Amino acid sequence: MSFLRAHPLAAIGALIVALVVLVAILAPWLAPYDPNAIDAKAVLLPPSQAHPLGTDALGRDVLSRLIYGARVSLLVGFVATGVAVALGAPLGLAAGYFGGRVDAAIMRLADVMLSFPSLFLILAVIAFLEPSIWNVMIVIGLTSWMGVARLVRAEILSLKAREFVLAAEALGISTWRLMAVHLLPNAAGPLLVATVLGVAGAVLVESGLSFLGLGVQPPTPSWGNMLAEGKDYIAFAWWLTSFPGLAILITVLGLNLLGEGLRDWLDPKAKR
Repeated sequence: MSFLRAHPLAAIGALIVALVVLVAILAPWLAPYDPNAIDAKAVLLPPSQAHPLGTDALGRDVLSRLIYGARVSLLVGFVATGVAVALGAPLGLAAGYFGGRVDAAIMRLADVMLSFPSLFLILAVIAFLEPSIWNVMIVIGLTSWMGVARLVRAEILSLKAREFVLAAEALGISTWRLMAVHLLPNAAGPLLVATVLGVAGAVLVESGLSFLGLGVQPPTPSWGNMLAEGKDYIAFAWWLTSFPGLAILITVLGLNLLGEGLRDWLDPKAKR
């Protein structure tokens, strides 16, 4: 816990992330109503004791939908980032260790991918697929591996000249064992930071796609499609957009604070 005491902002971020994860896990017990239950007698009600965050245009409870929306946003964030790390880490490891043509091929592929604006690339791919939560997670992951690969490559280039690597090579340890057991674990610190920050980015991308109607489809609640459903009523039903927007802001802020704190903790050069 010395990390949390030394980095109070990171502690705040960790607390926020823990609370959001807890809310997502306990959604069936925390939500006061069925998130998809329509009530024609409770349309566009402002926040009240019965509905603490109001209701939407179909009479659905906003708080319940917000709680269940946390599940969707976090699931997309973690799975999409997991796909990006699972693809980018081995490619970066291979590029950094083997060098030469392997490095050139992988990095030129990454450069080509990075030459396209990420959001437009995701939109272009999603446009040809059926909008669904699984397609969103996979596409975000497949278009986000480049930063992970470049980060891991840089770490491996630094590590492979260290004495422990030279000693392992002198002992005749196989290449794959050297890469998997000795090199990759020593690059885990920066990779952890990139993963946490990647989750924040994936949450934002999913929200944007759902807002545009290309992400998670109604009636499944996500913070992005809740914003989209509430935008037509923003003039007189402020709660429909304010609360989902605030949920996105707080979650992404918590992830970024945690990621920055981990970066300061794991990088001695960043410590003051």
